[in-house]
Amino acid sequence: MRILKDFKVPNFKFPKFKMKELSEIDEVKVDYETIKKAEENKNKKEVKNYEQTHYKTIKEIFERSIKEYAKQPCILEKFKPKENFTTITFKEFGEDVYNLGTGLTEKFNLKDTRIVIIGENTYHWYISYMAMLCGVGIAVPVDKELPENEIENVIRRAKASAVIYSCKKKDAIKKVQDKLPEVKYFIQMNSDENLNGRDVGLNYIIKEGKKIIQDGNNNFMKIKIDPEEFKVLIFTSGTTSNSKGVMICNRNLAENINAVSAYVKLTTDDRLMSILPLHHTYESTIGFLLPFAVGASISVCQGLKYIVPNLQETKPTAILTVPLLVENLYKKINANIKKSKKDGIVNSMIHVSNALKTIGVDIKRKVFNEIYENLGGKIRIIVSAAAPIDAKIGKWVEDIGITFLQGYGLTETAPIAALTPEFKPKVGSAGKAVTCAEIKIDNPNENGEGEVLIKSSTLMLGYYEDKKATDEVVKNGWFHSGDVGYLDDEGYLYITGRSKNVIVTQNGKNIYPEEIELMLANIPEIAECMVYGKEEPGNKELIISVKVIPNYEEIQNKHGKDLSKEQIHDIIWQEIKNVNRKLTSYKAIKNLEIKEDEFEKTTTMKIKRYKEIKKDEGKNK
Repeated sequence: MRILKDFKVPNFKFPKFKMKELSEIDEVKVDYETIKKAEENKNKKEVKNYEQTHYKTIKEIFERSIKEYAKQPCILEKFKPKENFTTITFKEFGEDVYNLGTGLTEKFNLKDTRIVIIGENTYHWYISYMAMLCGVGIAVPVDKELPENEIENVIRRAKASAVIYSCKKKDAIKKVQDKLPEVKYFIQMNSDENLNGRDVGLNYIIKEGKKIIQDGNNNFMKIKIDPEEFKVLIFTSGTTSNSKGVMICNRNLAENINAVSAYVKLTTDDRLMSILPLHHTYESTIGFLLPFAVGASISVCQGLKYIVPNLQETKPTAILTVPLLVENLYKKINANIKKSKKDGIVNSMIHVSNALKTIGVDIKRKVFNEIYENLGGKIRIIVSAAAPIDAKIGKWVEDIGITFLQGYGLTETAPIAALTPEFKPKVGSAGKAVTCAEIKIDNPNENGEGEVLIKSSTLMLGYYEDKKATDEVVKNGWFHSGDVGYLDDEGYLYITGRSKNVIVTQNGKNIYPEEIELMLANIPEIAECMVYGKEEPGNKELIISVKVIPNYEEIQNKHGKDLSKEQIHDIIWQEIKNVNRKLTSYKAIKNLEIKEDEFEKTTTMKIKRYKEIKKDEGKNK
């Protein structure tokens, strides 16, 4: 697969921070009565799980939400770059889903077929996916970044009868179309085109469906959904191996919504910003189906480089993201604060506001108002998942008053298996098993670490056309995740690595690259890195190596311009040696490679280690 160059971490830009002193903030008034009440509240009974929902299918959620929240905003999208965001209500969304579903099933005879959905996050992606879950057939969300040959391969593997694609994917689809005679229709989003051969516009199908409903045909609305029926086919990103097809049913998705509702309370006042790709279960389930179920709205980010202006325009209350984006946000805001020479003031405000919060007096939103305004002004929750994150960064998010949650799961668990409850977060942890799941550690070592096993009602039906692979990972009802971690005495999960990434020394010691990478992430001169065991001819022991993409901007600011490759190598190597001093000797990095191109990544920004290691194997042949 080609490198996902257009999925680079954005260069966040913020204005110079002024950051008033605490004494200058008129709104901050903490009197004796406030403190007394806060202490009384603190002594009250600890908050338990929220009352959770009990949905069995997504159609049940859909039918309830479009009635109960009919006039509420559902999706906000900027359809043209220079225009304002358009707001689509739940009622309008519901009508479009019914019309599209009716058109696909009644006019185009696509009921119970498989339909590929491919494209950037956009309104028509949402209604296409929902129409599939509500009765059309099996949805096959596909990564828009796949090269043409892999798009063709996925369409063929899925046995798709139709492909719904965005305008930006038109050229790629046209190139593979003739190679896929078995596909009945190629449906372009945001197009009014009448049926022309196998080509047709999605808007045309919606209009045809509307006519059919107006003529009295409500067959699509009446479709009953079997919670156990195979409804979604998702091909994994393959960070450690070739992609597998994961079969998901309505129960898996509905149980995700039910389980998360016990740990996080969202209301109609909430708005999530959609940043991550919708073909990924993390975004499509928790970033779409969850807010839809509670009447919250979703603003669609125009692209990574527009995150900051889109935050300010749509003012979301929650963001689902991945560690790389949170880390970048943290670094940019703190670099700006330091540049403004306000770091001392900010540290003092963190110290004072933390002290007050311990007795129940929370002034953080007032004292850090300037940071909030740069993020739209209403952010209250940031959720990070898909990979471990440095606890220091999570603590900083909490220090400025934003609830920082972490989630853990896989496509195979549709996806959430663990989540930190918002009423009792633990920074650094991946959370507690959600209410419909059990988590245990298989064969733990002396530190309690072992493979993470999951038993959950969100667990997939199995791998598509691959019983052998299914049986290898699901044993006696327990899913063998391939992740390594441990549970603390309160049942919170900590992920320390991937079992397939583990480097085993000659004397049997296990080294988890992710642990070392988190330490290296603190080096400002390093933009990205990957630790791995490098094979050397004639040496039985793997060499602990690291591939590094330098942070050239930081190096230039700190060490000067026009540095040679050797000088850059030496600067980074010196910093790595400082990290080595904090590691036990067998974990110490012995080799540094400066990487000049991008790492090959999944769309949730995880490095495809096996691909990077294979490149080395190719060079050594």
